[in-house]
Amino acid sequence: MARMLRLLLMLTLIAFGLSFLAQIGRLPGFQTVELSYTEFRSAISSGEIAEVTISGDQAFGVFKSKRGKFRVQLPPENVLPTLLNLLEKHDVKVHFRRRPSWGNAGNVLMFIVMVLFMFGIIWFLLRQMTQTSNQALSFGRSRAKRYMRGQQRVTFEDVAGCDEAKEELREVIEFLKNPQRFQALGANMPKGILLLGPPGCGKTLLARAVAGEADVPFIHASGSEFVEMFVGVGAARVRDLFEQAKALKPCIIFIDELDAVGRLRFAGLGGGHDEREQTLNQLLVEMDGFDPNTGIVLMAATNRPDVLDPALLRPGRFDRRVVVDYPDADARKQILKVHARGKPLENDVDFEVLAKLTPGFSGADLANMVNEAAILAARKGKDKISMADFEEALEKVAAGPERKSRRLSDREKRILAYHEAGHALVSKLLPHGQQVRKVTVIPRGLALGYTLQFPWEDKHLWTRNELLDQVTSLLAGRVAEETVFGEATTGAQNDLEHATEMVRKMVCEFGMSTLGPMTLGRRTGPIFLGRDLVEDRNYSEAMANEIDREVKKIISECYERAKRLLEDNRDILEQIVRRLMEKESITGDEIDQIIMEMRPGWQPQQVAAQAQSSQSSPAN
Repeated sequence: MARMLRLLLMLTLIAFGLSFLAQIGRLPGFQTVELSYTEFRSAISSGEIAEVTISGDQAFGVFKSKRGKFRVQLPPENVLPTLLNLLEKHDVKVHFRRRPSWGNAGNVLMFIVMVLFMFGIIWFLLRQMTQTSNQALSFGRSRAKRYMRGQQRVTFEDVAGCDEAKEELREVIEFLKNPQRFQALGANMPKGILLLGPPGCGKTLLARAVAGEADVPFIHASGSEFVEMFVGVGAARVRDLFEQAKALKPCIIFIDELDAVGRLRFAGLGGGHDEREQTLNQLLVEMDGFDPNTGIVLMAATNRPDVLDPALLRPGRFDRRVVVDYPDADARKQILKVHARGKPLENDVDFEVLAKLTPGFSGADLANMVNEAAILAARKGKDKISMADFEEALEKVAAGPERKSRRLSDREKRILAYHEAGHALVSKLLPHGQQVRKVTVIPRGLALGYTLQFPWEDKHLWTRNELLDQVTSLLAGRVAEETVFGEATTGAQNDLEHATEMVRKMVCEFGMSTLGPMTLGRRTGPIFLGRDLVEDRNYSEAMANEIDREVKKIISECYERAKRLLEDNRDILEQIVRRLMEKESITGDEIDQIIMEMRPGWQPQQVAAQAQSSQSSPAN
């Protein structure tokens, strides 16, 4: 806004100056030759005058030659007839003009305006030079955002779940509120607290909550804000950041995405003196120079702790690490309640059911789901959000928006129905199959159709049989296509990719194959050259052939297993497809009902899983 005002002022001054110069250029007597009356008459008589304008007691004219313009003071008015006769005699054009009313006062006014205009130009240029100089000096200032007491009041009540992380951070709050209590026992507060965890799990929110609970200033900066194209700017901004913090102590400095500036040094292509590494060096110096009694707490967040420089993680710097992981079922229930505050809900909304349907969802995913449910309810013209809106929002977040405009031919729709029904049926029949929530042939997101599946519970450990059942379920779609139509389509490409990747991990990483309990291959290499993409093959070519044969063997066994299940239950598959073609979308409960009607005595997966869980003993 200020830049636009300055530009408008400059354009206005330029336009006014040009109009002023044009105006005075049109005034009589501007840049003219002063003639006496005698010289004027002589010039008329000699034919040198081309044109004369008479205005009051003055005459202005133009020479025929290149002498330009002239001005002459006329004698009393009784001489005017004689002068006009002389002009007429020598064929001089005569014009009459009223005398300007402003006279000398107008000339003075024009002079004053011109002086003011020049002063305005000089003032504007000086101001621009000053601002340019200030901008050059401001490169070294930190771009961090400061939130003072009372500006933002996020507390632990606004952070659902993360109970262990909140307990770890309560010590920081106590230290900021009552540092004497720790100092009396000779205890020093950790100088740096590093929040670790996947994206969207609440690391930044936790840092804000710490500042809100302690009621101290909060300085928020991103790791990418320190590094610029100019050498030395990042280090200068780090110094300025800590100077600001010392002026506001006690306070909290929070650096988000620390891996943008804290990556391992001397591993890139630019040598050991690039701008990012100098910024990291300055950050290390500032952290190590902390006085434990300054009342400044440095917090940072990252989802890539493996790429951080070891100097950042040593004791005395970021020596306390707080893990903020994906929420479990109870935490998801609390998070949903937090995000549903203030929203009108129907009585059928059950957050416990929604929490069980969303394993693997982060806090950001759950917030997005609640917001999508509110948008869907508003789109339908409802006054309250119902459970159906939450379930539809869950599908939208998990699989993408519906694409009813994508038309499928009858044959494609039938192939798709058999493909998805194969996934759902095999998953229902397997002892360790996942929970089938919904099967649909309506395109959603990038998928033509999908089977919405979730684990029955939050799992952290997987057995070999559970992984084999997942691979079998992934291959069941392609098996159903080949069983019914005699050939497969390209629709199974994503299923084959996931199945192959899972089996290769079982062989090479989990030791779940006949090759024995060993890890084959390790990930190494410089970080900036793609450490996650480079694999060190610490095995021979013969072992590589064995790995390929083992992967193919496991996939083939799972493929044959899915084929047997679908051939033995072809009548159930046909019934599910018939129902799917009629309704386009069916639920897992409807599939359970179809199986129980056609196979009396069959128990739904949930009942069998509960019975197996009650008989199993806890692991040592």
